[in-house]
Amino acid sequence: MPPEDKPGNLTQLSGRLLERGALRRTPAGIPVLEFLLAHVSTQVEADVERKVECEMACVAMGRPAQVLLAAKPGDGIRVAGFLAARSLKRRSPILHVNTVEFVEGTENGIQAEK
Repeated sequence: MPPEDKPGNLTQLSGRLLERGALRRTPAGIPVLEFLLAHVSTQVEADVERKVECEMACVAMGRPAQVLLAAKPGDGIRVAGFLAARSLKRRSPILHVNTVEFVEGTENGIQAEK
């Protein structure tokens, strides 16, 4: 199947940074940062508005990980990336972040891309 015919796995989510782990590096020296994002919004489902709240485990590697070092708990961010299993044994999803955008009061609308 050509790449353009394959189902997509693009996830975009905005929210507040709840927790941010310490920056670590892979054996190849690539920066890695895990964090937890809290999302709250109003969505329409079956023609009815409902409040949606969730927490999403995220991981950023490379430049997005370095950019997130400037974030502190409570900061508003918008991220985009793809969902994958956390590990071979833990199949719960984690959002692998490719882009990060700070929202609400950040100077210059800092954005990092892969």
